[in-house]
Amino acid sequence: MRTTLREISTPLSDIKSSDTKPAAMEGKNWGYVFALVGTILFSMKAILVKLIYQPTEGMAVNAVDAITIMALRLGFSAPVYIVIFWLITRRRKAEGGEAIKLKDVALGALLGMLGYYVCAWLDIEGLKYITSQLERLLLFTYPVFVFVFGAMFFGKPLSKGALMAIALAYTGIGVIFLGGDIAVGANVPLGAGMVLFCAALFAMFQLFAKPMIGRLGSSLFTCCAMLGAGFMIFVHFLTENLVTGQLSTALDLPPRIWWLGIALAVFSTLLPSFLVNIAIGRIGPQATAALGMISPIATIVLAIWWLGEPFGLIDALGTSLTLLGIGLYTWFDKRAKS
Repeated sequence: MRTTLREISTPLSDIKSSDTKPAAMEGKNWGYVFALVGTILFSMKAILVKLIYQPTEGMAVNAVDAITIMALRLGFSAPVYIVIFWLITRRRKAEGGEAIKLKDVALGALLGMLGYYVCAWLDIEGLKYITSQLERLLLFTYPVFVFVFGAMFFGKPLSKGALMAIALAYTGIGVIFLGGDIAVGANVPLGAGMVLFCAALFAMFQLFAKPMIGRLGSSLFTCCAMLGAGFMIFVHFLTENLVTGQLSTALDLPPRIWWLGIALAVFSTLLPSFLVNIAIGRIGPQATAALGMISPIATIVLAIWWLGEPFGLIDALGTSLTLLGIGLYTWFDKRAKS
């Protein structure tokens, strides 16, 4: 029986396809794991910031301001980003890989200034006025902004189902504002507005980070972004404290604050920043945002257990509606893609 070239090449192509698909699926599955773990670690940030804001013996309430917290966070993490950046560039050069373009590094740093300086300041400053649970729930709605900005800048269609899901999500937040225990305080509208603005800007950051991660790689992009943000944070911190003549006072912090700053740098900055950016590179910003559904639940548990924050029936109802709304949005978005 004659065997043709076509008959030989077809099974070979099938074998090649079957070899590459499992590897691709495995990489994508790890992307979901990275997104989930990174999301939980990022959700701890609000808890740690709230602990820093708590009065320490010999210190006034809120004596540590947002920019000082940010300086602690990047002060302990920036050296690690510098070392990783150097190792990556050295390895690329040794392997004869494509040279890293200064333009891409600069763009990554600029995006980092948006995502990890501007957004971080709005978020940490907003936490002065609202509970960690409300902060996390408001940040949790940033997939809505990914959806809106995706339509505005990338031509993604707006579906009626997704719009209804978004309305449901914000109905839940409205319920909490009307009678919830986690939305009580004189400056709650101010803090909530700052955190919502942070969510919108972070969604913009994630959408524009996707192509940059493709060009630089997730680890190198993370280093560029965090170092760009760190530069702006230290300029802000030094300028503010040198002008007021309070630099020595700003650095004279109790040991408890320093330890919390280290925890914030390692567990809510270094580890999750790499994990989330790797996830964006593997599964995209929409899927990464969708896995953020675990974040409010993790924050609620930690806030009740660690901070003693209240959580009543109205809070549970509003949170459930918001989670359901974002969950439905994710389902409609996935169905539209398929």
